[in-house]
Amino acid sequence: MKQIALTGIKPTGILHIGNYFGAIKPALALTGNYDARYFIADYHALNTIKDPKELSALIRQVAAGWLAAGLDPDQVIFYRQSSVPETLELCTQLMAFTTKGLMNRAHAYKAAVQANTERGEDPDAGINMGLYTYPVLMAADIMLFDSDVVPVGQDQVQHIEMAQDIAQAVNYNYRQEVLKVPQALVQKSVAVVPGLDGRKMSKSYGNTIPLFAPEKELRKLIMRIVTNSQAVEEPKDPEGSQIFLLYKLFAAAEEQTALAARYRGGGMGWGEAKEELFRVVNRELSPMRERFEALITNPGALDDILKRGAEKARVIARATVGRFRAAAGIDS
Repeated sequence: MKQIALTGIKPTGILHIGNYFGAIKPALALTGNYDARYFIADYHALNTIKDPKELSALIRQVAAGWLAAGLDPDQVIFYRQSSVPETLELCTQLMAFTTKGLMNRAHAYKAAVQANTERGEDPDAGINMGLYTYPVLMAADIMLFDSDVVPVGQDQVQHIEMAQDIAQAVNYNYRQEVLKVPQALVQKSVAVVPGLDGRKMSKSYGNTIPLFAPEKELRKLIMRIVTNSQAVEEPKDPEGSQIFLLYKLFAAAEEQTALAARYRGGGMGWGEAKEELFRVVNRELSPMRERFEALITNPGALDDILKRGAEKARVIARATVGRFRAAAGIDS
């Protein structure tokens, strides 16, 4: 019997190449070895996105993006968080076993407090309870589906450790395994994707290449990648070039070897290097772009996929909440 892996996808921005290599591909690679569940974390997105039209559009765009990238809803459970009301019931139940001190140590909360303090504001200015209790809702997401492992980057390990603390508090109190204690599956080999300016690709830096950008826009963005002032005839270090680092993500091994030789031999300008990058990027993204356009222009079909996933998810969720109710003495 396969272990269960759970991946949450927060719809807070347009998917970009950094998301694809940093999150989507590694998460989809788990499907062969795990019983995989994926969910659109729209309740979590409420902490930052208050415009209903924007959130609704992003939910569909992110869902369509994962499907276009290869997620098969017939092979995994793929659902929207808000379509599983048991999530909020379990979250409420977990609140009774979560100490305020634990929440005070959460990285996101501490960072927000520090930013307020540095600006000379009240430490809790603008911090809503959704942000403060984010780790509890995340713990509910994880434990609701009996997750064995949660794929995360190193910066997210604390949330899994908090979920472990909460699950163990519940199990200790009731002297039985009411909730499965999850483990972090730390993805150490995930690629760090350089953005247009050389820094890590991130929407917060405004240096992203959207994953499903139209072909003309994709080429225009690639041509904007910042380079140094080396002349065409000068030899260039491929490993020191963000153009080549991006190229390696998309190109075959023999293509990488050939282009690296041209870098080192001189005679190739940055414009030509960018054209080579565009060629291999567009080659991989074009089929995904076509699938994405087909999905996003048929919102009814997209919603049906998420609805069917939620129906499968709720069977598991009801069982988990039922175990908690029975253990707590509130089972009707």
